[in-house]
Amino acid sequence: MPASPRQRCRAGLTALVALAATFVLSAGPASAADTWTETGSDRADPLTESQGLTSVEVPANSANRYTGIGTIPVSVSSRGWNHVGDPDESYDGYYVEPYQADSGTAKMYRVHAPDGTWSEYTHTLASGEALNNSWDAISPDSQYMLSGEYGTMTRFLVFPTPGANRSTSPSANLPLASVVNLDHAVRDVQGCDFSGATTLLCSSDDPDGSLFGYTKPLLQIDLSAQPGTGNVTGHVTALRQLPLRSSCSGSFEAEGIDYDRRTGTLRVIVMSPGFCVLTDSKTYKFTRS
Repeated sequence: MPASPRQRCRAGLTALVALAATFVLSAGPASAADTWTETGSDRADPLTESQGLTSVEVPANSANRYTGIGTIPVSVSSRGWNHVGDPDESYDGYYVEPYQADSGTAKMYRVHAPDGTWSEYTHTLASGEALNNSWDAISPDSQYMLSGEYGTMTRFLVFPTPGANRSTSPSANLPLASVVNLDHAVRDVQGCDFSGATTLLCSSDDPDGSLFGYTKPLLQIDLSAQPGTGNVTGHVTALRQLPLRSSCSGSFEAEGIDYDRRTGTLRVIVMSPGFCVLTDSKTYKFTRS
């Protein structure tokens, strides 16, 4: 006896449900994405606060640190290292600034140790590695440091943290330890910071918007394990668009990011377009809600 229209409809719905269930299972469990609510802002100086920032725990009661073209020492820029990115500081007091030059086969990380001394660690580019050195993010255990390449990418680089990891030396090449393989492409990431042992928050200067449906996204990246000598995967989630407010119209630039675990405050720099880069660029503050 042929099936009735109702039975055929029910069978079709059952098949669709089964197919959807299969897709969900194959995609794996969804990560819990945080919600970040804007709570305020401070003016960002275009010369000294336009590239990156980090909160400082060692020594206690230290001021936050910022980077910009005006913070690059002449002794560094005169040797070709003319761009500084978004820095980070380990919880035990190693401060690391990422540098790049206009050309060459290496990138550099400038390190301020807890004893007050400065040193430079140079990494020779691996095959296929971009010259860009936009940011670094030090793992909570201080031993490994993530770093990013500009453009549309599906990976982050992992290095032993210069200075904090005893295997590193200013007199030796800083080696690539592993990579974070991202499950979704990201574009023009300008900064990342750890908000937990395996969770990153990242600021993207993506001007296109095709990857996540809007430009300048705040991203959350959940790692499959803590970074180290073995490759790990990263699940990418777009959380929200960063604030784009100015008296001028034109292209904004999302810059560095910092998460302060002591207060739970997230801060992101957004530089205003045109002349307003001088007047109303901001470091925006967010809290988890």
